[in-house]
Amino acid sequence: MTTTLIICEKPDAAQRIAESLSDRSQVIRRSKKGVPIYEVARPGEKIFVCSALGHLYSVDQKKGVTRKAYPVWDLAWKPRYVIERRQERLRTWIEQIRQVSREADCFVNACDYDIEGSVIGAMVLKYACNGADRNAKRMKFSTLTTKELQEAYANSSIDLDLALVNAGMCRHEIDWVYGINLSRALTDSAHEHGKVYSTLSTGRVQGPTLRFVVDREEEINCFVPVPYWTIETVIKVGNSTIDAQYEKERISSKSEADKSVADCTGESGTITDIESHRSEIYPPFPFDLSTLQAEAYRHFGLRPSSTLGIAERLYLDTLISYPRTSSQKLPPSIEYRKILESLCALEEYGAKISRLLSLPKLSPSEGQRFDPAHPAIYPTGNMPTRVLESRERKVYDLIVRRFVATFGEPAIRQSEKVSVSVKGHVFYLKGIHILTSGWIDLYEPYADFEEIHLPSLSIGQTVGIVRIVSTDRFTQPPSRFNPSSLLKLMEKENIGTKATRADIIDTLYDRGYIVGERMTPTPLAFNVIEVLKKYCPKVVETGLTRELEEKMQSIEYGKEQREHVLVEAIEHLRPVIDELQARISEVGTELGKTIRETRLAQITLLSPCPRCGSRLVVVRNSRTGKRFIGCTGRWEKGCTFSLPLPQIGGLTLSRKSCSKCGFELVIVKARGRRPMISCPMCFTEKRHGQAAQSKQTLS
Repeated sequence: MTTTLIICEKPDAAQRIAESLSDRSQVIRRSKKGVPIYEVARPGEKIFVCSALGHLYSVDQKKGVTRKAYPVWDLAWKPRYVIERRQERLRTWIEQIRQVSREADCFVNACDYDIEGSVIGAMVLKYACNGADRNAKRMKFSTLTTKELQEAYANSSIDLDLALVNAGMCRHEIDWVYGINLSRALTDSAHEHGKVYSTLSTGRVQGPTLRFVVDREEEINCFVPVPYWTIETVIKVGNSTIDAQYEKERISSKSEADKSVADCTGESGTITDIESHRSEIYPPFPFDLSTLQAEAYRHFGLRPSSTLGIAERLYLDTLISYPRTSSQKLPPSIEYRKILESLCALEEYGAKISRLLSLPKLSPSEGQRFDPAHPAIYPTGNMPTRVLESRERKVYDLIVRRFVATFGEPAIRQSEKVSVSVKGHVFYLKGIHILTSGWIDLYEPYADFEEIHLPSLSIGQTVGIVRIVSTDRFTQPPSRFNPSSLLKLMEKENIGTKATRADIIDTLYDRGYIVGERMTPTPLAFNVIEVLKKYCPKVVETGLTRELEEKMQSIEYGKEQREHVLVEAIEHLRPVIDELQARISEVGTELGKTIRETRLAQITLLSPCPRCGSRLVVVRNSRTGKRFIGCTGRWEKGCTFSLPLPQIGGLTLSRKSCSKCGFELVIVKARGRRPMISCPMCFTEKRHGQAAQSKQTLS
């Protein structure tokens, strides 16, 4: 009898695979020290299925190197529990996999079929299963449906797709070498020479990404508004009034704008031309990960990392296909009609899908992007087996309606442009409306097209000017990035991967480099980028990062060797670290000053002390550890003013004023609860009022 061990990426996936391969026989679930292992008996074969719980192994420095020393060039793959604190439970996980592997004579990597999944499975097979990666097989699937998992197991490839494994290993190794050395250089310099400790980080992708945000802010700060004038006009046609557009969108001088207004005030105009044309609006492409993240941000305000997390939960529930894909294509092998017939059973989609099913042929709209590992994101047609939470429902609905819309007919739009002449000046009336909704009806409410209907008009018809004014305006600076637009730029510049870009953006927030949904870089971000630009400009330029991305992609195609690319990357980094070390005193002094200023700004309220006018700051009692608002005039003026603060949850200053008293509001975020916004002044006065009332009642 053959004994097979299947390694999955997540526990839910392990359970799905075990149930799919059980051939209706009972799946035995063992739980050894909290590690679930599934056993399936088939004719002539016993199968163990267990999960890797994500990355069990990661890159670290070799033994014998001081933990905080740098530069570090010698690396090794080690268990994560050896590298990271609070990961001790992974020791148990690895031990249980090792024990089960001793019973097996056949091994299969069934982790997600992408670079990360390939690396996760290969490392577990190599280190926990005593070199089983040399003869292991690979399962490849895009959904966790029973049929596809059975086919994937039956058609497992006879190797681990080593090119993909090597590309993934190289990416981890290069990112580690860059991240550990640059981050340690910044952190240690600030600690030793700036006399302040703060965890600073940068890296091969993080540096250029942060520079995008900082450069945009500098562009905004240096922007010089240029005045211009527009002419706003309302024309009356019969009983209708219509906004008209002047022939010049922008007028550079006030005198010209005033003259145009004076010429046309109180005058009538004549319709001199009517243009009308119809155009087709083609259905949208199916979702790849980045377009899903962009749409979820636009409609629901979800950050890219949140959208990815939700999509992965839907994938594990067998509701959608694998989300980490860059494909915009839907192969016929997924069986469009069967999926649509299943979705038709859901009341909210039934009526619209029924119209599609009446078509003799179903052909989706597709984009140019292709991912050899996975198709575009699509619903499997499986029904939810649990109640989806609010955000999951929204993302699932978005994916279903997008999938359905790709099969729709093109929408037909009619555009009209009417020219009106008034004493030598030309105005335009523009109308637009949808004649045939086509796919738009299938994608509602996510397809949003504004319609402007014009009344019946004819050439030579006289119309009246009922209002015309000139308005002075100024050119506007470029917009700040938001998580969605920054992710799009990272994709355009080819830095990071579809799986890592969202995490990089979250790291910028976590490190205190950016704040707000409209990303504003903090003084610390400006200083870090300034230091890197001065002493090691290559690590914040996209050129080197893009070049390394291309080389790592070449490893996937067998055109480059992992060892060669890693050595080349290290040789690029060596002079950068040498330059930083040579200027370590200046770097540390600059960073230390900024860190202190940033921390002071984070705890200083905009509202002054109501008693003495000094600054108010958030402080902690050294004896009790409780936080409160205190006055900095205590030592100079003897002011004892203070206000209590909530003690549970993370606290930030909102930089917004209370509508009642004008005092600055504070925001408290506790895990598992909605953020609470409150006014310390109003809260204190209310509490004092209640105390006084209670005292009066007792007396």
